[in-house]
Amino acid sequence: MLRPMTRFEAARIRGIQQSDIRKQSRRCAEVSGVNLGQGICDQPVPDVVKAAAKAAVDGDESIYSKYEGIDALRRAIAGKMADYNGLPCDPDTEVMVTAGSTGGFVAAVLSFIEPGDEVLLISPFYGYHMNILRMAQPTLRSVTLRGDDFALDHDELRAAFSPRTKAVVVNTPSNPCGKVFGRDDLAVIAELCCEHDALAITDEIYEYILYDGHRHLSLATLPGMRERTITLSGFSKTYNMTGWRLGYAVAAPELAARMGVVSDLVYICAPTPLQHGVLAAFDLPASYYEDLARDYDRKRAMILDACGAAGLRPLVPQGAYYLMADVTGAGFTDGREACETLLEGCGVAAVPGASFYVDPADGKTQLRLCFAKQFDDLERAREGIARLPDARRGAARA
Repeated sequence: MLRPMTRFEAARIRGIQQSDIRKQSRRCAEVSGVNLGQGICDQPVPDVVKAAAKAAVDGDESIYSKYEGIDALRRAIAGKMADYNGLPCDPDTEVMVTAGSTGGFVAAVLSFIEPGDEVLLISPFYGYHMNILRMAQPTLRSVTLRGDDFALDHDELRAAFSPRTKAVVVNTPSNPCGKVFGRDDLAVIAELCCEHDALAITDEIYEYILYDGHRHLSLATLPGMRERTITLSGFSKTYNMTGWRLGYAVAAPELAARMGVVSDLVYICAPTPLQHGVLAAFDLPASYYEDLARDYDRKRAMILDACGAAGLRPLVPQGAYYLMADVTGAGFTDGREACETLLEGCGVAAVPGASFYVDPADGKTQLRLCFAKQFDDLERAREGIARLPDARRGAARA
């Protein structure tokens, strides 16, 4: 008799399941709803970038690139890091093009994290970060951002570090809550990393999407952090190309070299013609980024208004294109129930807030909405969210 197929399952993936983000996207497609669950970012890629990618395909730029990426792209990334992030770096030894920023995160985790290490996560977190870490089998510790502004308790952070702390993961601006870590918070993280000789892995993919005067600051620029920080970013969110799978990692030469070995083994290289194509993005004018920020500010306002009208209490994001909302004012006691009603009764997909916390109870009454959509889709979503009170009453009667 055939034994259960789970007998073949590796311990490293035991208990890991498809994310609620993916589940909600699939269900949304089944009901032809508006997907505010996944950060798909289904808006047009800049025409100049599409044209450059097409030219690269037509020019047969189709063979493997160096595992660290084509030279011209790494030079362009280094220039951007110096100009925007204030982090000069050597394109030949400190920059690596990756298969999306997630590919960079995988390379970092497989290169430096092993069983017995402690890794610190900040809740709410991006679920892929936690599950990728779980495959490396460290001990996960966490601190939780509190209050409507997702404040970081510095005493709680200090208590979470220990002599076994190998790394801390920092996502700024944050997915899912839009927290932008300021200098005060980052200075404490830097102090503790130096004190405990720990790495920092920073996901800065939403670095251009900021609101209300908030500024992006890269942790690697703080004293003592350049040699112990792996800075991850990419092109998916800024240029609406989540399916192109292009990101990059910036790190000290010794760290970048070890990550390069792993990235080569797992991915070989990022897609070569698309690397040539995205080079054109570096020639976009400053107005592109100004328009990007202005459009997202308008989209944020649309979702804030929609939530307020439906009784959902929005927790106003400082950056990125996600919004967490408390569901209790709309008559729900659980974010999963609210998401179910929102999808089935209103045709709008969201993600339960509990998905983003080490202790799901911390996010039980929250849900996350993504507003990286075209304005027509957001208007449909706003109309759907407006029906939430009626949908809740209908579900209660059923």
